[in-house]
Amino acid sequence: MRRDKVALAISPYLCMGFRMKTTLNIDDTVMAELKREAVRQGRTMSELVETALRLLLASRRKRGRILALPKFRSGGALVDVADRDALNNAMEGR
Repeated sequence: MRRDKVALAISPYLCMGFRMKTTLNIDDTVMAELKREAVRQGRTMSELVETALRLLLASRRKRGRILALPKFRSGGALVDVADRDALNNAMEGR
């Protein structure tokens, strides 16, 4: 019976979501801009910071793996790039 009472006491708390307080060191100029933006949007600074962090983390998830570069066949080198004279002649059209 006691187990049911504890479960009932905890479940409304879990439905509300969990908020954690933390301390961040933010540059003064960034903080001033954050305050101005919060006032302009009528939102709290916490809401803006949370939104910005969510966008940052979502953009990193979307990137996924890096796609391979396309491959092609060039037919081989026309000149030996280690041979300066041959390279200069090829660049000058000789």
